Formats: sequence, structure tokens, C-alpha cells
Amino acid sequence: MKRLITAAMVAVALLSAGCDKLSSKPAAFQNTDLTGLDYAKGFSLTDHTGKARTLADFRGKLVVLFFGYTQCPDVCPTTMAEMAAVMKELGPSANDVQVLFVTLDPERDTQELLASYVPAFDTRFLGLRGTPEQTAQTAKEFKVFVSKVPGKEPGSYTVDHTAGSYVFDKEGRVRLFLRHGQGPAPIAHDLRQLL
Repeated sequence: MKRLITAAMVAVALLSAGCDKLSSKPAAFQNTDLTGLDYAKGFSLTDHTGKARTLADFRGKLVVLFFGYTQCPDVCPTTMAEMAAVMKELGPSANDVQVLFVTLDPERDTQELLASYVPAFDTRFLGLRGTPEQTAQTAKEFKVFVSKVPGKEPGSYTVDHTAGSYVFDKEGRVRLFLRHGQGPAPIAHDLRQLL
């Protein structure tokens, strides 16, 4: 009888251990999992209020980081509108998410322009800018493609750039790459997994 009770206790312990392992399995993300990536470690830029910012300033929040420019005709405004919809979908949890827009066009995207453009999508969003050298260094650190394309008018240009966004967890580690144009639901799903 003692052996039967001992065997039953061992079986229950093994099943419990198995359940613990099942419940601690990695989250199933709908976007690209970048956990453990050895780049995209940070930045040193100025926000649209004039305050110097680094990634460490946002510890304790998820950070969604998007590179773009205010005169972008399509990708940038749709990404920002999509992130505004994600914030609405997250409800009160959105207060634990910080969306950052890093300009790739610091020559035209002044602090004042970023201050009117970025918060127009959501007042919690921050625009970031740097010198042309800081911008180039930050784009390189994040492996963001950027290329100035001359326009039809003299002095006019557009900026081709990577269209996705990076997500950092509350400890400041890069975790996800969000694809452009997928709609808010998959993004909200993945952010909830990290929250």
C-alpha cells in the first residue's frame, strides 16, 4: 500500500512539473521574435520637447520604436495611425507602452514640427531627433535601411526606409519586429504577451 501511495505521489509530482513547463513555454508571437538579438541596443536622441532621451528612460514600459519622417506620403502616417489604434485596443494597458517615432530626416523634421506631428496621432507618443550624424549612427545600430531619393523639383527629396517597428520589453531588451500594414490586432496581441 505504501508503494502504491508513493507511486501515486511521484506521478502527481511529475504531472505537476510537466504542467509548469507547459505554462512557462515561450509566448507565441504573431510578429518576428528578435529575443536575444545582438544589435538595436539603444539610442541617444532628443525628444520633441527638447529633452535628451535614451532607451533606459523608458524602463518599466514596453517601447515601440519606429523610424520615419514627417513628409512621408504613406508608410509613416499609416504606421502611426495603426499604433494609435493599437493603443485604443489595449485600453488601460496602453499606459505601459511608449511609442517613439525617430526621424530619419533631421534636416526638415525640426523639434517644432515633430512636436505637432507625432502627438497628433496620440498625445503619449514622442518624436525623437538627432544631428545628421546621430541619426545615421542610430539607423546603423538598428540596421535600418535609409536612402535619400531626389524629387522632381530642385531640392526636393523623399526618404526610402525600413518600414517595420522594433518592440522592447520592460527591461529594455529588443523582443519583436513588427511588420508594416498588418492592422492593429496582431500588434495588440503581441504587446499583451509582453505586458
